[in-house]
Amino acid sequence: MNTVWTMGDWMQYLFSFIFVIGSLLALLWTLRRLQNGSSLLRKSTQRMQTLETLSVGTRQKIMLIRVDEREILVGVSVQNITVLSPWPESLGVPLQAKASLSSDTTAPLNAQ
Repeated sequence: MNTVWTMGDWMQYLFSFIFVIGSLLALLWTLRRLQNGSSLLRKSTQRMQTLETLSVGTRQKIMLIRVDEREILVGVSVQNITVLSPWPESLGVPLQAKASLSSDTTAPLNAQ
């Protein structure tokens, strides 16, 4: 049996392929958005967000969480959640300046 592929057949296969790949990419994008803890339709009443997550072990991770306007660093394990440190209130000051300010303020305490 001799079949001849016309230009219309090639175009149909090409558009079908593009549709399938586009559908897969859209599904992956949707799953990625849902995995990050954000819903597809953002709620304006949502007060808590997970900003970043870092895995430090097989069952431990460090998370940066925003509650209202405050960011908090927490450690999460299988059995508990520990607040590691509250995030600095003044975000405009660079980290190096904060380190020098904190070392300057602790120097008189150590001298006593």
